[in-house]
Amino acid sequence: MTAAGATLRRKRIVQSCVKAFKRDKYLYLMFLPPLAYFVIFEYVPIYGVTLAFRDFDTSKGILASPWVGLKHFRAFFSNPYSHTVIRNTVVLRLWELAFGFPAPIMLALLLNEVRNERFKGTVQTCSYLPHFISVVVVCGMIVSFLASDGPVNSLVESLGGQPRIWLTRAEWFRPIFTISGVWQSAGWGSVIYLAALTGISPDLYEAAVMDGAGRWQRMRYVTIPGITPTVVIMFLLQIGRILTIGWQKVFLLYTGATYETADVLGTFIYRRGIESADFGFATAAGLVQSLV
Repeated sequence: MTAAGATLRRKRIVQSCVKAFKRDKYLYLMFLPPLAYFVIFEYVPIYGVTLAFRDFDTSKGILASPWVGLKHFRAFFSNPYSHTVIRNTVVLRLWELAFGFPAPIMLALLLNEVRNERFKGTVQTCSYLPHFISVVVVCGMIVSFLASDGPVNSLVESLGGQPRIWLTRAEWFRPIFTISGVWQSAGWGSVIYLAALTGISPDLYEAAVMDGAGRWQRMRYVTIPGITPTVVIMFLLQIGRILTIGWQKVFLLYTGATYETADVLGTFIYRRGIESADFGFATAAGLVQSLV
């Protein structure tokens, strides 16, 4: 291609881009706020990752702080307590997968079988509401319910048991965290499975009825296979977050007595970074969590 041909081609491309921009200028303007959001809050802060490779000095700033390479990563992996918080994070996440992941699926399947639309709508609304409650409020409710004079201990006493201070017992932290998480998220999580259920052809149900299939048979051979692809995708997404846990909720519920089972990677990073001002170590630990 000659120089004149290349110049003409570039000119046509520019003219085409200008024409497209003029035609869709309002769409581009609508795109600017989310673009600015991601640039400012998602991409610019990535530079802070370099703290994991520096001995940060607040008086010198990030650029002038000395470069130490993998020092903080070696300190993190050689710290025996790091292994404890990683284990706690993984175990707590597995508890969530074992009990929290199937809950919205079962709720969606049960709601799909309800024929009374008014009752179905009421149940859906009641199950969605906990999702919109702040984590702080949920933790306050848990603390109140499990207090020494709370309703749970009152029920235990009425059944002849001894009241306990539940949140100071390490062995009870994981069940409390998991059960409260199921209550808060199962209804909202069922939305995606209810949407998947609407995509199943009614012809399949009609054919199953004609073949003599009962309600359980229709659920087993039509409904569950119909939502299996969605279930698999959601499970893979959850597996990808194996080191990610709602540490804010852990932070609001745990005490010194429950550290052995409750202290997770997020709370450990918070204490080292914010409370101890060990920014390099905390950034290194957070980067390991993000990479996983």
